[in-house]
Amino acid sequence: MQAIGILHAEHRSLTAVMHGMLYLVRETRLRGSPPRFDVLTAMVEYIKAVPERLHHPKEEAYLFERLALRCPRAAPLIETLEREHRLGAAMVEVLEQALERYRDEGAAQFQAFAEAAAKYAALHWRHMRAEEDELIPLAREHLTAQDWKEIDAALAVHTDPLSAVEGGREYEELFRRIVKLSPPPLGLGAA
Repeated sequence: MQAIGILHAEHRSLTAVMHGMLYLVRETRLRGSPPRFDVLTAMVEYIKAVPERLHHPKEEAYLFERLALRCPRAAPLIETLEREHRLGAAMVEVLEQALERYRDEGAAQFQAFAEAAAKYAALHWRHMRAEEDELIPLAREHLTAQDWKEIDAALAVHTDPLSAVEGGREYEELFRRIVKLSPPPLGLGAA
C-alpha cells in the first residue's frame, strides 16, 4: 500500500505550501510586510501543477474508481470528493486571478487575494481530512491486494517533489524556486 504513503506525503506538501501562503498573507496583514509576489506566484503555480493537475486526477482514476467498484456505500463520499476536486480547480483559478489583480493594482486588492487564499486552504484541509479519515480507511478495508498493486504502480509515477519521492524535473524545479524565494522561516530567500 505504497499509494497511501504517497497520498499522505502529497497532502503534507500541499499543506506546507498553503501554510506558507497564509503565513505570507498574515505577515502582510499584521506587520505590513511587502508582498512577495515572486513567492506567491510560485506557490499558486505549484497548486495548479501538482494537486490540481497531478494528484487529484490520480486519486480519481485509480483510488476512487477502484473503491467505487469494491464498496458501493462509498459512492456518496466519492461523489463529494470529486465535486470538491472540481470546486478546488475553480477556486485556484479565482486565487490566481486575485493574485494577478493584487500584483497589478496594489494594496486595494490585498483583501480579495487573502480571502481567496483562505477559502482555497479551508476547502483543501477539509477535503484532505475526509480523504484521510473516511476514504482511506474504506480503501484499506475493501480493496484487494491486486487493487493495491495496480494503484501503487499508478501513483508512483509523476509523484510530487515535495513528498521526498522522486518527481518530475518541472515540479522539482518549481519546489526549489519556492524554497529559494521564500523568506525565513519558510525558505532560504531574503527576509
